[in-house]
Amino acid sequence: MTIRLDDTIALVTGAAGGIGRAVCQALKDAGARVIATDLSERADVPAEAYFPHDVADPADWQRIAAYIDGKYGRLDALVNVAAIVAVDSIANTTLETWRKIQSVNVESILIGTQSMLELLKKSGKTRKGGASIVNFSSVGGLRGAAFASAYCTSKGAVTLFSKSAAIEFGVLGYNIRVNSVHPGAIKTDMIHSMMRRYVELGGVPSIEAAEASILANHPIGRLGDPVEIGGGVVYLCSTASSFVTGTEFVIDGGFTAV
Repeated sequence: MTIRLDDTIALVTGAAGGIGRAVCQALKDAGARVIATDLSERADVPAEAYFPHDVADPADWQRIAAYIDGKYGRLDALVNVAAIVAVDSIANTTLETWRKIQSVNVESILIGTQSMLELLKKSGKTRKGGASIVNFSSVGGLRGAAFASAYCTSKGAVTLFSKSAAIEFGVLGYNIRVNSVHPGAIKTDMIHSMMRRYVELGGVPSIEAAEASILANHPIGRLGDPVEIGGGVVYLCSTASSFVTGTEFVIDGGFTAV
C-alpha cells in the first residue's frame, strides 16, 4: 500500500535534526507541501519553505501562522518534532534546566496548537479524514529513564496533552485528529551525546557498555533509522489513519515490550 499526501499542507518543527529532516523527506516524498522550521537561520531541509523558529516564542508561531494563512489558507498537518534533552542526575538538575526543557518540549506544543488551530479547523471542514496533529513524545514518555527525569517528564506531558486534545477536539466537532509518536533509540546525534553523558555520570563504564545496554532493550536487535519514524508520521498525516486519534503510536523496536 502506497500512502499519498498530494496537496497536503504540512508544518514540521525541529526540521534540521536527524528525525525532523527524515520526517520532512518522508512527507515530501509522499507528495506533501512541507513548511519546515528550526532554530537555525538556514538549514538544508527537504521542504517547500523553511523558517527560523523559536518554538517557545508565541510571536514566532504567529509569524509562521500568518505565512501559512496567506500562502495556503489552511493547514492539514502539524508535526511537532522540536525538542531538547538534558542528561543529569535528579540531585544536580537545576530548576533553570528543568523549566527550559518543559518550555521547549511541552509549552511549545500548547502554543503551536493554539496558533495553528484556526488553520487546522479549516482543513478539518473539507479534508477527508480531517486535519492531523502529530506530537513527538518518546518511549521516555511511557516509561522513565535514569538521568533523564526532566526529559521523561516533558514527554509524558506531551503524551497526555495529545490525548486530551484529541478528546476535546472530537467533542467540539473540529475533525482534527491528535496523536503522539514514541520513538525508541534512533541513530541520531542526540542518542550518541546521551550515551557519552551516561558514561560521564557513571551510569555505565563505557560507550560500548551504553550501546550494549540500549541494544539489549530493543528486541529487534538494532537502533532505529530516522526514516523509519518518517513512515509512521506519513501514515498519521494521511487519510489512511482517519479513525486514529488519541493514541500513542510507538515506533521503538520493541523497547516498551521489554
